Amino acid sequence: TKHVIKNIPWTTAKNFTVERGQQQIEELISTWNIHETWLHHSEFLEEEELKDSKRYHYRACWGIPTRRKPIPRATASVYFVIVISQFKPDTAPVEVFYRLESSRLIRRPEQCQFREKWLKDIIENKIVCTERL
Repeated sequence: TKHVIKNIPWTTAKNFTVERGQQQIEELISTWNIHETWLHHSEFLEEEELKDSKRYHYRACWGIPTRRKPIPRATASVYFVIVISQFKPDTAPVEVFYRLESSRLIRRPEQCQFREKWLKDIIENKIVCTERL
């Protein structure tokens, strides 16, 4: 069976705003196959000006609150970067990358389907670490 990688049509550089970027990240997250017990919030972190591009940094913080523990013992963050190249026409779509807080591996939404297991692994590792302390 072939896995279908879900992605969204990204806005063009010309139509990009910080708010639109955050909306589109939420739109992308809505395509991920994640159980409804997971809750997240996303936020804009910073704008970075480089020689060849502008980069907009965002974070989505994930956790599983419960009635007994409305504040999760641990959370997992996914960091997003939206890149606007100086070399591409402003009618070209922005480029989007993401990485997990525990990893240096940078992923592209159109090349890699997000896995809920990644969030679980981060949280389990954090809980194991805090229990050791």
